[in-house]
Amino acid sequence: MSGRPLDVLEASLNESVTVQLKDGTSYFGTLAGYDQHMNVVLEASLDGDVSGGLDVEEVEDTTIIRGDNVVTITA
Repeated sequence: MSGRPLDVLEASLNESVTVQLKDGTSYFGTLAGYDQHMNVVLEASLDGDVSGGLDVEEVEDTTIIRGDNVVTITA
């Protein structure tokens, strides 16, 4: 997938993603929303296929992650 970052996020809506943060933690869930600051909203994933590393936490409820803390978002 290539393009502008917000276009990539738009294409990933309602898809399972892994969000890696600056502190090294990662969260897995369904991308439910985002804004121009790359704040993201994750919901519990229906497929439960956690990927991307050993320290990935699966979100259990609606989770909002501030864009300042995001390093990568992997679909």
